[in-house]
Amino acid sequence: MSDTSVKKVDSTNSPRGKLGQKYLASGKAVAMRIWENEQPSEEKPPTSREYETVGYVINGRAELHIEGQTILLEPGNSWVVPKGSSHTYKILEPFTAVEATSPPAQVHGRDEN
Repeated sequence: MSDTSVKKVDSTNSPRGKLGQKYLASGKAVAMRIWENEQPSEEKPPTSREYETVGYVINGRAELHIEGQTILLEPGNSWVVPKGSSHTYKILEPFTAVEATSPPAQVHGRDEN
């Protein structure tokens, strides 16, 4: 029998991760999180994750540095970071974006390093 449960998450009560992300709805195979008003920063060391990420920019601008490429992210843009790819972000101006990860990034603290 399939899971027919329905979840609603009010983001005003959502927990935050150590890196500033706010966790939103999460299922067994995919989860959402939001990065709100992230402030400009220097480029951080590249990392790779054991999950795939897709994102959508709500406002602000950032650079995604991924596998030797630099991609400018602006409002209305969406992007994909494949599982295992080396990447980092540089926030250029206050930045808000929603991401979905598969499998869920927060399981076993995968996104806290």
